[in-house]
Amino acid sequence: MITPETTIKELLEHPIGHDVISKILMQMGVSNKWIDNPVVGKLKLKQLEKMLVKKVGPDFFETLYTLFNQESDRAVKGTEIKKIWWKEAIFYQIYPRSFKDSNGDGIGDLRGILSKLDYLQELGITGVWLSPIYDSPLDDNGYDISNYHEILSDFGTMSDFEDLVEGLKQRDMKLIMDLVVNHTSDEHPWFQEALKDVNSPYHDYYIFNDKANNWKSFFSGSAWRYFEENDEYALRLFSNKQMDLNCDNENVRHEVIDIIKYWKDKGVDGFRLDVINYIAKNSLEDGNEFIGDLMEFTGIEHYYYGEKLHKYLNEIKVKGFEDAFSVGETPGIGFEMARLLTHEDRNEMDTVFIFDHLETPGHVRFDDYQYDLRFLGSYYKKMFHHYSNSEWPSLFVENHDNPRMISKVSTDLDDRKKIGKLIAVLLLTLRGTPFIYQGQELGLVNHEFETIDDFRDVESLNKYQELLEEGKSTEEALNTLLAGSRDHARVGMPWHEGFSEGKGWIDSFLPLEISDHSEINDEDSIYHTYKELIKLRKENDVLVYGETEFVYPKQKNYLGYYRKDLTKQFFIEINLVKDKTKRYHDTSNYKLIYSNMKYHLNELSGYEVNVYLI
Repeated sequence: MITPETTIKELLEHPIGHDVISKILMQMGVSNKWIDNPVVGKLKLKQLEKMLVKKVGPDFFETLYTLFNQESDRAVKGTEIKKIWWKEAIFYQIYPRSFKDSNGDGIGDLRGILSKLDYLQELGITGVWLSPIYDSPLDDNGYDISNYHEILSDFGTMSDFEDLVEGLKQRDMKLIMDLVVNHTSDEHPWFQEALKDVNSPYHDYYIFNDKANNWKSFFSGSAWRYFEENDEYALRLFSNKQMDLNCDNENVRHEVIDIIKYWKDKGVDGFRLDVINYIAKNSLEDGNEFIGDLMEFTGIEHYYYGEKLHKYLNEIKVKGFEDAFSVGETPGIGFEMARLLTHEDRNEMDTVFIFDHLETPGHVRFDDYQYDLRFLGSYYKKMFHHYSNSEWPSLFVENHDNPRMISKVSTDLDDRKKIGKLIAVLLLTLRGTPFIYQGQELGLVNHEFETIDDFRDVESLNKYQELLEEGKSTEEALNTLLAGSRDHARVGMPWHEGFSEGKGWIDSFLPLEISDHSEINDEDSIYHTYKELIKLRKENDVLVYGETEFVYPKQKNYLGYYRKDLTKQFFIEINLVKDKTKRYHDTSNYKLIYSNMKYHLNELSGYEVNVYLI
């Protein structure tokens, strides 16, 4: 039980306590070293409350106590690693609308994906993750689903999907699909029935209230939408057309289980669960204003790690997934919460996406700043300190919701190859399942959009309007979008023959000439780094299941680690900064098998990375 008498040290031994305090410090841009101070560790929460009450308000700590005390479990550290296919997989995320158009309508489709399976196989990919392909009015590019059992006509037909499944099986590649069950489109028949009759059983499929609280939407504005016909509000944490489901309703959970079974019967091997940690709302009380200002989204403490989340996930896993793979998108979750959600003995999810490494402390996605790879290095060291062999991490730095990582680190195109290869080495030599986002293997960078008319993403368009209403100039608002828009990752893939024979649904503003052929034909390309390292990982179990041991852990610019088991050892050394860095580890007796540098000096060159066989 966390009370005002609890010390900071005791709080940090609690899973929610650890992750919440870490998240708050990160958002404030305060180093975690603050909480490692033994003097601070002895402080009682009541003393901290007395010091901070004027800044955070009297309700802040009460809100935290409620959040902390909903979780009493601890994840037991396991020692044995269980071997299974999805731990060995190399996943490739496809955003179907932007991958490959087969019929010239400017929109990527299933036939386009099918035509590029040989490309993926040649790269070494063993699993494909498809972003949503379900029927949808496309308010949020398919994350607003109106029919879970039909294919969006823009993407093709069920027959096209079945051909894709068969094509993947012929190449011994697995398929996982996005599953969005925190919300549906307002055009889904369930919601339409809910509006028609407040006494309909479907009315309780959603979260209605007679008034709006102060929660904020992730896509700007209030998290509530008013429906005049019934004089009531419906919760919508995302767009105005994405209505939150009420997963407290057992019938809703049964519907989710039926959807999973339907697609498993179609040959799907697993699912990526969109914002799955949001499905268990604790209450509809107002959110704490200080937490809201700090985290950008008022009310988030009431639903990002709900009290019934474990129960619901276990039910869906046991009755729906069974042996199918599951990876949860879990915004706001830290290492210790993730361990509870993915521990093998708990039967909830196989792994999760944690997002704390995508922005450096004190920054959010729409901030215009230079990402520091030293933070990424420290993040991975902390992750492996927390994780045991009973939990399995996911490894990624890009997806459909984030700008390109190379551009976040440096806008200097001369750095592109070095950074892209460095990232590839991290993803493919650390323990965990790697997820490569489409175009990442080509070293794609951010686009140079010129006006608001060049953007398509609902989040960006809403953000732009919100910034103008706050008094920002059009130039300032546009610069904010250029820093963080999801559209950077959603422009059509630059295939040598073109993304489409027609005009694409979104224009490309890439600042360099690049295609799959240009990368394949360049032996020194980022593409060949991915291909080479994927092959290396497949041929060496130690790079999947082996122990990870970091050396010189206090060095910020330098990241060095062993991957080893009883049969083989690899050593990886990385310079995380653009300037030269000391070679801390003696590698003179090691065999160099990969480097992103042609020449090796007494010091590590900027962004240099080397892989050695011992």
